[in-house]
Amino acid sequence: MHRYRFVLFRPLQFLPVLFGISVITFVLVRLIPGDPARILLGTRATPAAIANIRAQYGLDDPIWVQYLYFIKNLLAGEMGRSTLYKIDVLRLIGTRIEPTLALVGMGVLLALIIALPCAALSARRQGRIADHAVRLASTAGIGFPSFWLGAMLILLFSVRLGWLPVSGYGQGFADKLVHLVLPGLTIALSLSAVLTRSLRAGMIAGLQSDIATAARARGLPESAVFWHHVVPNALLPTVNLLAVNIGWLIGGTVVVESVFALPGLGQLMVRGIFTRDYMVVQGVALTFACATVLINFLADIVTVALDPRVEL
Repeated sequence: MHRYRFVLFRPLQFLPVLFGISVITFVLVRLIPGDPARILLGTRATPAAIANIRAQYGLDDPIWVQYLYFIKNLLAGEMGRSTLYKIDVLRLIGTRIEPTLALVGMGVLLALIIALPCAALSARRQGRIADHAVRLASTAGIGFPSFWLGAMLILLFSVRLGWLPVSGYGQGFADKLVHLVLPGLTIALSLSAVLTRSLRAGMIAGLQSDIATAARARGLPESAVFWHHVVPNALLPTVNLLAVNIGWLIGGTVVVESVFALPGLGQLMVRGIFTRDYMVVQGVALTFACATVLINFLADIVTVALDPRVEL
């Protein structure tokens, strides 16, 4: 169990990271041009009304005082109050987190479904037409922007074929799954391109390893050698790669949710930026940061569990 000692002290290492993210987010959000009070009240607002709003939300205080208030509220389990929605930011995030989690989960699931067979086909057909086709597709998949890919999927599967809904989140479990197919596929096509390349390299190395040679010497068929010995070893480095990319995907949901009009945290952040809703943007950014840190922490635990040789 000494291999899991890092579980005790690793969370302490995350505190400076989260503190730095909070400072950077706080400063950058306030560098966005525009006055939140004026945007909230409209162009016909009187100076007295604007001054009242600024005083109510502490916008007149120096930036370092505003940050201290923010940290004080955060330590008390609060993220402030939204100037646009008029409710606590933490409560607002709680109402929007489900679509984002569902989108990331759907994207990762579809990416694994695409990447694993493609990588296996490429590794077992190394140097042949199938291998070149998979490598070409994975290279092209990395370069497709999410907003363009999402628009193309909508045109094909929603507008022309009419198989899937254009946008929205739906009602009920089955309906939500149907609405998540296209946005999840948009994420999966980019993520699977990265995973395929990693898995292919790991599988090719595994086919030439001593473990595979020993398994063949015991008389195991090639398919058993591949799926029982090569694939499990190739999955290990992919766990960390997947964790890093999930962190990137959490931030990337901002684009995908905007394209498919999903009422998640990404769309909430976009609207918060346009309306200068400082508390909402800070709250969502910190939520994304905490999720990324947590996923990487869980990936470390999974890596240690899968490989007894690894110590962190």
